[in-house]
Amino acid sequence: MKTSTLTIRLDKDLNDLLTKASRRSGRNRSEVAREALRRQLRISQFEALRRKIMPFAEARGYLTDEDVFAEVS
Repeated sequence: MKTSTLTIRLDKDLNDLLTKASRRSGRNRSEVAREALRRQLRISQFEALRRKIMPFAEARGYLTDEDVFAEVS
């Protein structure tokens, strides 16, 4: 797998959180940062898709998450 390098600057608090998460998980800081970035990008993608389909869902009477859960349960 080809990889690329990304350099970012972290404030002290975020750096400390990343270091602690790395120690707790037994993974290196890069692995923890990649996982966090991957999760955040997936959440952002989900939210964008949700915003896109909301008008269609609302037009069909799905106004809340509970409406959807009731339909599929």
